[in-house]
Amino acid sequence: MPTTDAILQLRGITKEFKLGSQVVHALKGIDLDIAKNEYVALMGPSGSGKSTLMNLLGCLDTPTSGHYKLNGIDVSSLKDNSLAEIRNAKIGFVFQSFNLLPRYTALENVALPLVYAGLRKEERLARAAQVLDQVRLSDRMKHRPNQLSGGQRQRVAVARALVNNPTLILADEPTGNLDSKTSIEIMKLFDEIQAAGNTVVLVTHEEEIAQYAKRVIRLVDGNIYSDIIK
Repeated sequence: MPTTDAILQLRGITKEFKLGSQVVHALKGIDLDIAKNEYVALMGPSGSGKSTLMNLLGCLDTPTSGHYKLNGIDVSSLKDNSLAEIRNAKIGFVFQSFNLLPRYTALENVALPLVYAGLRKEERLARAAQVLDQVRLSDRMKHRPNQLSGGQRQRVAVARALVNNPTLILADEPTGNLDSKTSIEIMKLFDEIQAAGNTVVLVTHEEEIAQYAKRVIRLVDGNIYSDIIK
């Protein structure tokens, strides 16, 4: 679905892996546009290519062929150092396992991406506190991860993803380690984030979680099987 205001543009994206003497065609020519402020769920069974596609969208990997433009920059052929700069400046990640540093407080975990952005410590902590307040955790700033519930840890992870004002929020199974009540709370938070103007791409295998998104893309065998805007 080509759009003039696309901030993510993929054209002819393929990805191949070698497994011994075999070549696995994980993605088979993906064309995809995602516009600013869209809320997209990527779905598909194991082996469909959704995790591979997520890694490419997040600049964690590069395609075998094709072009991927993020905010007009062709990132498909960038070297590792350049990809790392793009990831830190343009993409906020939320993972199933939270990926918080256990010895750091919530405030320090959220401020960490700003170290690479070159901000002074006072600025980093002030911005981190602002985002923790946004996810309603201002009363837990000094707590370490082991002092927080699963839902609170995921809120810290969401705050960390937001702290750099990224172009894209990329969430990989963000409710996978949470109970159903906490999952609903986290998904309501993503609704708020998207309503505030952020672009959100959610990778999930759960139908009820995908229904929070405004657009659902399903992959099968390395191809886009369906692309439905609700």
